[in-house]
Amino acid sequence: MNEEALRKLIEDRWTALEAEQTTGERRLRVSQLPGAGESGALAVAVDHSGHRHVLVPIHAHRKVRPGLDGPVLRLVRRALEDEETYQAYADLVCLRNDLSDLFTELCVDVLGAVNELPGNPTRALYRVLDRWKALFQTEGTLLGPDQLAGLFGELLVLNRLLQEDPSAHRLWRGPEGHCHDFAAGATAVEVKTTTASAGRRARIHGLDQLAAPEGGTLCLSWFRLRRTAGNEAGIAFLDLIEQTLRLCDDEGAVLDLLGAVGYRSSDSDRYQDVRFLISEERWYEVGPGFPGLTGRALVAAGVPISVLDVEYTIDLSGEAPAPLPSDEVSQLIESLIQESA
Repeated sequence: MNEEALRKLIEDRWTALEAEQTTGERRLRVSQLPGAGESGALAVAVDHSGHRHVLVPIHAHRKVRPGLDGPVLRLVRRALEDEETYQAYADLVCLRNDLSDLFTELCVDVLGAVNELPGNPTRALYRVLDRWKALFQTEGTLLGPDQLAGLFGELLVLNRLLQEDPSAHRLWRGPEGHCHDFAAGATAVEVKTTTASAGRRARIHGLDQLAAPEGGTLCLSWFRLRRTAGNEAGIAFLDLIEQTLRLCDDEGAVLDLLGAVGYRSSDSDRYQDVRFLISEERWYEVGPGFPGLTGRALVAAGVPISVLDVEYTIDLSGEAPAPLPSDEVSQLIESLIQESA
C-alpha cells in the first residue's frame, strides 16, 4: 500500500470514528488496520475529547519510552481488552486538533516504517519519532579528545551489558547526572579511560564518585586507549556507536543519552577518522584499601565536609589493588542486569 492509500485509509477510519459517540471519558473508539505483525495489528482511535490516536501493538511486558508527554504529542502504554482478547499498545496521541493534518503525515510514516520492520513495530515507531525530532536539532560543539576517549570507554561497557539485555541502556546513568556511570539497585560501575602510554591513573570527580551504593558494590572499570589512524588496528568510534544502536531495543533513548554527553548523529561525519585501540582493560572492586576520598570516610573520621567541587587523581599503577578476574567481572555484569529487571 502506497503513502496516498495509507493516508486515505487512516483519514477515513478517523472520520468514521469521530462520527460515533464514546461511552465514557477514558474510553476509546478503535478501528483496527489491515495486516498484523508478530505483536498484533495496528489500530487508530479517537477519544472522548476528539483527539486522534495511533496504536502500535507491543508485547505485554514491554514498556514504552518515557519523556513524550505533551503539549502536542503524548506517548503512553495502553492496554485494551474485551471478553476474548488482551492487547498492549504504544499509544501515540495528538493533543491539538488543529495539528491533525501533520499528525496524519506522522502516522503515515509510522505505518510505512512498521511495514518495513514488522518484527519490531515499537522500534519502527521510535525511529519515525526520532527522524521528525531531528528536523529541529541544531549543531552543537564537537567532543574533545578526552571526551571522546571517555565516551568510548563507557560505550564498551554499555555494549557488554546490551549483549545480555537489549534494554540495558537504562542502566547508563552518567549522562543523567548520576554519580556513577552505570547503576542498578545495589550495584554500580564507574568507567575511567586514559590515553597516556604509562601509569594507571584515573581522575575522580567529587566525594561520591567512589562511594558504593548503600550496602552495595561499586566497581571501577579502567581502559587504556591508543588513538590510531584509519588504516591501523582498533575500533572506529562510529562503528562502536552503530553497534550500540544495533544491540539496544530503543535507538532513540540511546541517542538521547548520547546527546546528553555531547554526541549528535548529525555530526557523525566529523568523527569519521576517530578510532581507538584498547591496549589495556582492568576492573577493580572499590572496597577497603582502594585509594580514594568519600564523604562517608570523612564523616567517619570526624572531618566536617565543608569543601565543594573536589577533584583528585588516584594511581593504580602498583600491584595493589589487584584487578578482578574475568569470571568476577562477568558476575558483576550479570548482577547489574538482574537488579534492573
